[in-house]
Amino acid sequence: MTAMSEQSTDLDVRPLTGAMGADVFGVDLTKLDGQTLVSIKRTFHEYGAIVVRNQSLTPSALLEFAKKIGAIEVHPIVKGLDEHPEVIKIHKATGDVATFGVGWHSDNSFTPQPSLGSIVYAEKVPPVGGDTLFANQYLAWEQLSGGMQRMLEGLRAVHSAKYAYTAPTAKDKYEGKTTIAYTHSDVVHAEVVHPVVRTHPETGRKAIYVNPMFTVRFEDMTEDESRPLLDFLFRHCVREDFQCRVRWQEGAVTLWDNRCVQHTALNDCQGFERILYRVTVRGNAPA
Repeated sequence: MTAMSEQSTDLDVRPLTGAMGADVFGVDLTKLDGQTLVSIKRTFHEYGAIVVRNQSLTPSALLEFAKKIGAIEVHPIVKGLDEHPEVIKIHKATGDVATFGVGWHSDNSFTPQPSLGSIVYAEKVPPVGGDTLFANQYLAWEQLSGGMQRMLEGLRAVHSAKYAYTAPTAKDKYEGKTTIAYTHSDVVHAEVVHPVVRTHPETGRKAIYVNPMFTVRFEDMTEDESRPLLDFLFRHCVREDFQCRVRWQEGAVTLWDNRCVQHTALNDCQGFERILYRVTVRGNAPA
């Protein structure tokens, strides 16, 4: 591996599991040349979620790196930093009951153009706990029977934030009583429709695109009618053999592809403070 000042396309990539995910070493995200950026994007597409270790980033530097991945979006509900509204400070104070992002989901699937990818930098992490799990939705699609695949390709599903952002734990966030603050928005109760199976624009591979946090029913069906099949898909899509686990370290930057990956935060570090910064890259309507 060459020195940081002479980066090449030969990244030190170490897969996390046989299903997806990789650690990446030997790169400085503040000193990227064009070839190294291409290699990072290629690794991102190959593994679905990558963790670039040993970084030292300010929120501004994180934002500058994210802009190299794609156009940046401002979250329609969660408030960002005053100086950088595109950057969300995911701060769990010591003793906080809930961790932001608990529950399997794909970021912002409740919007017409859901997030392409998410980029998170760890500033402070607990000595143990607070990991994030990811699940490969390509494998979720490929491991279905042919009959189930044919049925799902003809379906579209309704996504909404109306349950996730109106839960009892959200009330204090709207009132500014917590370390993460929400803004009242009509987006919370809006509904959008996406295909149940989407084709990734970069890889051409098919992935299942429903998640228990934001998918509420199938198009032209009631929630009760949709529930049996959705419950099956919610279980199937996050099978252990589709997963990887990211153990956060201070200075780690994790990038994941919301077009083919679900994720969930683990709420097992109540006794410790945890500070992450997140930027999301704008995507297109699923096809």
